[in-house]
Amino acid sequence: MKRRTFLTAMAGVIPAGVILSAQDFNSTATLDYTFNPKLPYDKIPADWKGTPQLTDGRFQNLHHPFESSVAAVLKWKLGTNPQEAEKKADKRRLQVENLGEFKPNGKDELIWLGHSSYLIYLDGVTILTDPVWLDNWALKRKTVLPIVPERLRDVDYILISHDHRDHCDEATLKLLGGLLPQAKILTGMNMSSLIQPWMPKNAIQEAGWFQSYDLKESLRITYVPTRHWSRRGLKDTNLRLWGGYYIETGTKSLYFMGDSGYDPHFRMIADTMGSPEYAIMGVGAFKPEWFMHPAHISPMDAAVAFGDLGAKHFIPMHFGTFDLSNEPLLEPLDWLKANPEAINGSLVEPVIGRNLFA
Repeated sequence: MKRRTFLTAMAGVIPAGVILSAQDFNSTATLDYTFNPKLPYDKIPADWKGTPQLTDGRFQNLHHPFESSVAAVLKWKLGTNPQEAEKKADKRRLQVENLGEFKPNGKDELIWLGHSSYLIYLDGVTILTDPVWLDNWALKRKTVLPIVPERLRDVDYILISHDHRDHCDEATLKLLGGLLPQAKILTGMNMSSLIQPWMPKNAIQEAGWFQSYDLKESLRITYVPTRHWSRRGLKDTNLRLWGGYYIETGTKSLYFMGDSGYDPHFRMIADTMGSPEYAIMGVGAFKPEWFMHPAHISPMDAAVAFGDLGAKHFIPMHFGTFDLSNEPLLEPLDWLKANPEAINGSLVEPVIGRNLFA
């Protein structure tokens, strides 16, 4: 494979960045701050200035600027995986319960659809997160989808945390745009130009960190920081914002992490928004840790972040559905179950298709 073709294929799929040339970043750019003037701030940290953004338009993490190199990518991809034999021998897969058709009966529901995709029903409002349901050239599901997309109706909001292909899939969003034209897309700043051509009938709201979306329902959804990055092509590194979500109703609070490395922002979110009752935490695609840790949290660090949040129920995600890294597919869950003392709260073992609130 030619070098350019290889790097294009890797962009937006691998869990860390690729700097292709000096042209990808402006060395004279300085730090500034931004927000969407059309959306409110309901709660903000002390001395909050806005979402960090360089003057060249590229967004910035709060505490650790995004860094990577072609050499690091090649070292990982061309190196030896010490768990390769173990990974091949481990044929276990995630348990799946067929959901068939989603028919809410008035009770709150939280249903894992695999990877970072959840079907959430809260206070009569239906939400989807990061739907990546169809195989493509880069991603092949290791578990079946527990629902038939064509049977899904009455979705109010689709949350898309960032532009990476295991969270933002063109084919899936085109399918949902046709099936659910009334659903509103809630995402980060500068994402509309990517998503709107795929979903021309769907309204899109873009938020900066700690901004709340303009919703008619009683619930509040706030876009919150993560330590990550963004990219789809060759020269668009960090031009679209990445983040997670804090969802609140009169009776429940739920934190959805998106993708993140470990950082002080977890405690900042709890200090600003309050400790959530439920925390949906990424735990997979974390090896080799020397390469992955700035962008994907390990189950060990996720347990620490869960403590920083002060949450009650730990719900793991981002493992077992796609093969993205060196560890065996179910290793993150194995570690969490083997180390219950590391979690200052209850571990909710996720089963695809099952209501995790039950």
